[in-house]
Amino acid sequence: MSRKPVPAQSGERSRAEVTFDRPELLPQLFGEYDTNLVALENRLGVYITARGNRVQVEGTAEQVALARDVLNGLHTRILQGQDIDPGMVDAVIALAAQPTLDGIISAERGGIPPIMIRTRKKTIVPRTIAQTHYMRDLIANDVIFALGPAGTGKTYLAVAQAVSQLITGSVQRLILSRPAVEAGEKLGFLPGDMKEKVDPYLRPLYDALHDCLPAEQVERRIASGEIEIAPIAFMRGRTLADAFIILDEAQNTTPMQMKMFLTRFGEGSRMVVCGDPKQVDIPGGVAASGLNDAVARLEGIERIAVSRFSTADVVRHPIVGRIVEAYEGSDA
Repeated sequence: MSRKPVPAQSGERSRAEVTFDRPELLPQLFGEYDTNLVALENRLGVYITARGNRVQVEGTAEQVALARDVLNGLHTRILQGQDIDPGMVDAVIALAAQPTLDGIISAERGGIPPIMIRTRKKTIVPRTIAQTHYMRDLIANDVIFALGPAGTGKTYLAVAQAVSQLITGSVQRLILSRPAVEAGEKLGFLPGDMKEKVDPYLRPLYDALHDCLPAEQVERRIASGEIEIAPIAFMRGRTLADAFIILDEAQNTTPMQMKMFLTRFGEGSRMVVCGDPKQVDIPGGVAASGLNDAVARLEGIERIAVSRFSTADVVRHPIVGRIVEAYEGSDA
């Protein structure tokens, strides 16, 4: 493999060689047509050549060290059975670029954070520092507010943790809810029964569920009542015990709706409230959001955690992070 060198940043040139003892894993490490190595070159400003089981990296000393850590981190993930896709490459680069914080990242930059969520279909590991903190909060606290832009894994990780606890019997029910609010458009009359009317609003929650459980299990557990997916209006008057409760798109609740939802909390339960405080679709905008009101009132109370995400934590296609950043910068 040889390509045109990528210009490195100013600084003294350095070179390092990484040797891998499992050559059969290198096609997955390099990616189809070496796409993973090309991504490393473009993101880190290094030049990479591969011969056999040896990979040589050239650039400034800092760039080379970072690229070496990313390659080792990706290789370790392959050994653990994880799939390497462009999102994983970007995530490991982001992790490797951050300093070790309180043991969250192992001594080797780009190493595997010692926390994961196991579901029927996959094992999920954090891809950013913020996700690592969030996954710890999901285990340690009773009520968790997850705040940040789209694509940061707020709802997905909450659903994965809920499914994991449902499978192990830590909770008896999984309750997923969100306000039935249109995103800036009027849909008018929707045909069908109540379920058919509200299902379009709840589709993202179904998608996350099906990513963590086989389809037949999702349908069976919904039919038995183990999994309930409903708009927030259906929560009034209930006490939700022994349940993992998730409220998505919480920025579109009013303060009274949020108070009603939070006070449904019962014995043996855990509650996660997810939303983007800047993306409010209800009349009155940000000032009328029940999510912002609740965080201002409750942050700092024991057993209530607030996890905040930024555009740097977006784990969808890299361009999503740039789009979010462009819009937020424009709003600012």
